[in-house]
Amino acid sequence: MVKLTLNGQQRSFTGASDMPLLWWLRDEIGLTGTKFGCGAGLCGACTVHLDGAAVRSCQTPMAAVAGRQVTTIEGLSATGDHPLQVAWRTLGVPQCGYCQSGQLMQAAALLRRTPHPSDAQIRATMDGNLCRCGTYPRIRAAIMAVSRAGGPV
Repeated sequence: MVKLTLNGQQRSFTGASDMPLLWWLRDEIGLTGTKFGCGAGLCGACTVHLDGAAVRSCQTPMAAVAGRQVTTIEGLSATGDHPLQVAWRTLGVPQCGYCQSGQLMQAAALLRRTPHPSDAQIRATMDGNLCRCGTYPRIRAAIMAVSRAGGPV
């Protein structure tokens, strides 16, 4: 049995330890904000936080989350008022929106680690999160806006 904290709540998992975290989140728990993209950890659509660090849930086996804290897009802010979510809406970042939960989770981990990143740091960190619609300039602008505001992330 795997015990973990998911979005602040204690949970347990009794299935196969090699099951990807993504499938447990979506299929068993019903948290569908985390998206399946490539299944190989290359696109970033499935990004969640594991003890505050951004990880690809499609490549993270359930055994790796035992005793740890997992945060999904649903846990970033229950009311949708996380500074990045506000900036995303204000700047009209999403187009189709499919990749945006992964983008937000990657950005939140960056700002928690580096509250005032340079453009180069933003580009390097966000580089592994793909957006088919090409909203990269708006994504970077939203991250910079939150960074300049200086509030907690």
